[in-house]
Amino acid sequence: MAELSGEALRGLSRKEALARYRSLELPTTKDEHWRFTDLAGFDPDSFEHVSGSGLGAGPGQTGSLLDLETAGTALASDSGIEIVNAPEGVTFAPLVEHPRLGELVGVEDKFAAHNAALWRNGLLVHVPRGVEVEKPLYVRVTSSGEGCALFWRLLVVAEEGSRFTLIEELNSESLELSAYSNVAAELFVGKAAKLEYVSIQNLSRQTWHFAAHRARVERDAELDWVAGGFGSRNGKTRIQNDLAGPGATSRVTGAYFADGAQHLDYDTFQEHIAPNTTSDFAFKGALRDESSVVWRGMIKVEKDAQRTNGYQVNRNLILSPKARADSIPGLEIEANDVRCTHGATNSPVNRDELFYCMARGLSRGAAERLIVRGFFQDILDRIELEPVREALADVLEARIPAA
Repeated sequence: MAELSGEALRGLSRKEALARYRSLELPTTKDEHWRFTDLAGFDPDSFEHVSGSGLGAGPGQTGSLLDLETAGTALASDSGIEIVNAPEGVTFAPLVEHPRLGELVGVEDKFAAHNAALWRNGLLVHVPRGVEVEKPLYVRVTSSGEGCALFWRLLVVAEEGSRFTLIEELNSESLELSAYSNVAAELFVGKAAKLEYVSIQNLSRQTWHFAAHRARVERDAELDWVAGGFGSRNGKTRIQNDLAGPGATSRVTGAYFADGAQHLDYDTFQEHIAPNTTSDFAFKGALRDESSVVWRGMIKVEKDAQRTNGYQVNRNLILSPKARADSIPGLEIEANDVRCTHGATNSPVNRDELFYCMARGLSRGAAERLIVRGFFQDILDRIELEPVREALADVLEARIPAA
C-alpha cells in the first residue's frame, strides 16, 4: 500500500502511524482479548486500495436496510464521499482534520494504527450548542471493490445541550465481495447533550471487519447507542463508553445474528470516571449452522466514581448444535458506593416452545422465526426509532430459512 502524505492524528504523521502499524504483530489466540478469534490466514497487507464503482444507494434503495426521512445524507465508499444534503447550522461534511481527531481512538493497537495511517474517507458531524435536529442524519458506507481495503473514519461532536440522531450503515456492494474493512468512530457528547447513534454492520460474508468505537459522555449528557451486527466473515468490534462527567448516562443496545461459518466478536468497555453515572449495556444474539460469537464485557469503576450504576448482559440463542457462543462479563471496581451487575446466558431453542408452535400448523422455519422474534423483543423495545426497530426485526427474522 502506498503511504499517504499529511497529518493523521494529533500531530502524528501518517508515516509514523504506518511505522507503528508495521511494528505491531497481528494478534493471535495467545492474546487474552483474541483468545476466541483466530486471524490465521488473514493478511491485511494483501488488500489494496481499489477504486469502487460508485457511492452506493441511499436510505430505502437497493442494499440498504432502512427506509427513513433524513435531515442530511452522506454516501461513502472506498472511492470517495458525497454529501447529498445537510441541514443548516450543522457541520455535516467530509472529515479532513479536526483538533479532536485521534483523541479517543489513536494508534494503541495494530488495527487502530492501520486506520490512522491509511484512512482516506471520513465524516465530521458537529452540532453546535443548543441545536436540535429533528430528523436523523444518515451515512451509508459501501465496500465496493474486490480485494479492497476500506478505511473509514467518523468524528461526532455534540456540543452542550444539542440533540440529534446519527445513523451509520456499513454494506457491501456484492454479497460475495472479498474485502477488508477498518473503521474508527469517535463520539464526543457534551454537557447536557443527547446523541442517538445507530451503527449497523451488514458487510459481505467474505469481509474481514475491524472496528473501534469510543464515546466520551460529559456532565448530565445522554448517549443512546444501537449496534447491529449481521455481516462480515471474521474480525472484532470494540465499543467503549467513558462516562466522564457527573450525571452522564449511556445505554448501548446490541443485536446480532450469525450463520454459516461467520464469526462475530464484540469487546465492550464501560468506564465510570465521574460520580453519579449510569451505564446499561444489553447484547443479544442468535446463531445458526457452524457460526460462532464471542462477547467480552467489562465495567470499570474508578475510585472517585461513587454512586455509580453499571449494568451489562449478554444472552445468546443457539439454533444449531454446531454453533458456539462465548460470553465473558467482568467487573473492576475501585469505589465502594456502587451498584454494578452483569449476566450472561447461552441456551438452545426451547423444545417445548418449538413443539407448541409446530403443533399449531407452523413450519419449523416459521416457528423458529416466531421464537427468535420473541427472544429479541425486549432488545427491540429499547430502540426508540421505529424505522430502525422495524428494520432490525425484519433482518433478524429473515435469517431463518422458511423451510
